[in-house]
Amino acid sequence: MNAREQLRLMILAVLERQPEHGYAIAQAIKARSEGLLSAREGTLYPALHALEAEGLVESHEHEVAGRLRREYRLTEKGVKALGTSRRAWQRQVQAVGAVIGGPA
Repeated sequence: MNAREQLRLMILAVLERQPEHGYAIAQAIKARSEGLLSAREGTLYPALHALEAEGLVESHEHEVAGRLRREYRLTEKGVKALGTSRRAWQRQVQAVGAVIGGPA
């Protein structure tokens, strides 16, 4: 799984809990990873747009404190894609673990 696919997986996982706007998605990724991972604007929004074009997320604009915000939510197709991506990620983690090993 490359970095682009990892970002897509993280976005879908964040949206599994509840709909969010872009900045909140980035903050959730940072918070859940305890600051080790980040989703920069230059990669986050293109990923969100691609996920929307694929029908994995949908977005709606709404007003918050006088400003328009675009909120993203997972679709049913997105829920299925999240499950598939999680399984692929787990296989990759297991494969890397088998290669690098560790103390027995």
